[in-house]
Amino acid sequence: MSGGRIGVFIDRDGTLNEEMDFIRTPDDLKLINGAAASVRKLNERGLATVVISNQSGVARGYLTEEDLARIHEKLIQELSREGASVDRIYYCPHHPTDGNAPYNNDCECRKPKPGMLKRAEKDLGIDLRKSFVVGDSVVDMQAGAAVGATTILVLTGYGKNTNEERKRGNISVDVVVESIQEAVDHILQKIGKGEKKQNA
Repeated sequence: MSGGRIGVFIDRDGTLNEEMDFIRTPDDLKLINGAAASVRKLNERGLATVVISNQSGVARGYLTEEDLARIHEKLIQELSREGASVDRIYYCPHHPTDGNAPYNNDCECRKPKPGMLKRAEKDLGIDLRKSFVVGDSVVDMQAGAAVGATTILVLTGYGKNTNEERKRGNISVDVVVESIQEAVDHILQKIGKGEKKQNA
């Protein structure tokens, strides 16, 4: 959507909250230090802020979509404590080979496919080519590249391993930073301090 809003797409596990092997309860979710304040900065600039997350634990039977809803309620609460919010949380509960029906299918929403980004483009009027994808994994970078967004790799979560893949030339990344805090600072610098606040 040319002329649409700038979006910032943020991976969940390892980028926004601490990485652990399949978060299954709200108590497992711990925000990375500074993450909420960083999201608040995006809110203050009027940028569309969207969480995109592969959650194949649903397909594998580790948790239900109801469990995931409670985890995301906790995420929203934790952000809200510091005056931050997100416009949408999109997740993919599928896995192409593992798990149980109806979740074991080769969907269009599982990163590296850009289905969640394209859904946000439609729902929120986002111009994907002007937007940013922030994450710690190869699939985050590939999903961003698929729609022409600027890809920003953070070194939290699986980021250090992903950076090694980048160095070997296996994947393309536009920017590498230590954390979501640096990613947001880079985004705000890039869009320019003089730019008018985005229209909601």
